[in-house]
Amino acid sequence: MRLQKIILENFRSYKEKIEINLSDFTALIGKNDIGKSTILEALEIFFNNNNTVKIDSSDCCVFSNTQIVRIGCVFSDIPKQIIIDSSCETSLQEEMLLNEDGCLEIHKLYDCSQKSPKESVYAICNHPTHPQARDLILMKINELKKILKELSLDESDIDLRSSSSIRQSIYNFYKDSLECRATEIPLNKEDAKAIWDAIKQQLPIYALFQADRPSKDEDSEVQDPMKIAIQEAIKSIHPDLQKIVQEIQKNVVEVANRTLEHLKEIDAELANELSPKFKSDPKWDSLFKLSLTGDDSIPINKRGSGVRRLFLLSFFKAELERKRVSASVPVIYAIEEPETSQHPFNQMKIVKTLLGLSENDNCQVIITTHVPALAGEIPVDSLRFIKRVDNGMKEILSTGNEMLSEIVSTLGINPEPITMHKPILICVEGPNDVNFLKHISSLLHSHYPSLPDLNGNSQISIMPLGGSSLKEWVNQRYLKNLGVVEIHIYDRDNPPPLDPKYIHSANSVNQRMDGSKAFITREEYNAVDYPKSEEEV
Repeated sequence: MRLQKIILENFRSYKEKIEINLSDFTALIGKNDIGKSTILEALEIFFNNNNTVKIDSSDCCVFSNTQIVRIGCVFSDIPKQIIIDSSCETSLQEEMLLNEDGCLEIHKLYDCSQKSPKESVYAICNHPTHPQARDLILMKINELKKILKELSLDESDIDLRSSSSIRQSIYNFYKDSLECRATEIPLNKEDAKAIWDAIKQQLPIYALFQADRPSKDEDSEVQDPMKIAIQEAIKSIHPDLQKIVQEIQKNVVEVANRTLEHLKEIDAELANELSPKFKSDPKWDSLFKLSLTGDDSIPINKRGSGVRRLFLLSFFKAELERKRVSASVPVIYAIEEPETSQHPFNQMKIVKTLLGLSENDNCQVIITTHVPALAGEIPVDSLRFIKRVDNGMKEILSTGNEMLSEIVSTLGINPEPITMHKPILICVEGPNDVNFLKHISSLLHSHYPSLPDLNGNSQISIMPLGGSSLKEWVNQRYLKNLGVVEIHIYDRDNPPPLDPKYIHSANSVNQRMDGSKAFITREEYNAVDYPKSEEEV
């Protein structure tokens, strides 16, 4: 499954319902205390709700009139089949549990009027509203069989041991009058609970790495990302483990029943009051603990924060290599401020590694960041800017010049503190232009060291403005408050004798009195014209 969208309502600073669309790689950008970490922690509650982040009564928005918190997730790439038990195979489409877009939309509601809020799980789906078909998924199998009798349906092709099989027969009977509409179906009752238990096994593993998480012995599972490897391994053999659990439960129940039979000989009334019941399923991941220690016996969670982050980098690289050669359980890595405690060189390596990791089919990455250099390495369609509007509500910008302008204004560009010169911003049309300039500058710098290398140069930044929006950027002067010298480089596009496509934008830049300059490329050089000396360059 792929996480497509997050829905928050009444959770901390998100009072009104808000939706955040996700891509394979998503970077959340915004001012401090705007709600970036809140999104990551809401997902931690949805997927895990454990010691890392656990819902509590204070998570309800203080400005709300209700105590109900809603955290929703929308998933695409839905499995074609789910297995409820060893004798029942069905699909979410057959069970009418997908939304109008054909996606799985799960909402978890928490009543924060309670000291320890418990989750209520709902599927938001395009579900039948016909009076005789709308509540089938909430009925016990005996109730379904009763409806089957009332409709006088042919039972020869129906598996009467399977609630799903009976439901499909009833749905087919009313297929022309189901009147499906968006409905909130509780998944905490009867067969719906069994379906939810099956769905949970298909959900992605969510791993949250916080910027300021503590370093305590009892938090070693949180500090050490090897726990994620254990969870993945357990999920990959879950059917085998389920068979083991069922066999153990079967044998134990037989012993319990024999015990009760003997008890009836002594006290029949007491024996009739008792029945064997398992309190909970085994928690396999708590049985395995793995930690990496050095020759000095100091575990990784006791090392410095920078070292721990470097270990995460190595962990992600190992995951990237593994996922290249084998499919795995979907994983969502959420990293809060990956730049934390890292040298700028390591910061760039980390974000490039995460971008590579997100290119795998079974992997998504979500980060928050405040560093302009990192944001500049991320594709524009992966950026999400969070802003607060006049009435205190939040708005998520994911496209357009407004988003780019807000990001530039918020992050800014950090010049070298020791220089007296203004920083330089090279404005080009697209990402390919950025890659070309970095590559050619590196080649030239290797031959002529006095020329700048644009790779990692803190005084010079390159920004793709998007060809069709260049005119807007020039006219609106989005960058004028940053105190930078702008160098604009545009393609000619139109062949002579036509004027270059962006001639008016270039003239506008060249008429400024702040040192900015615009150039339009020409195709005049051939092999013999290539510059021979540093002066020609």
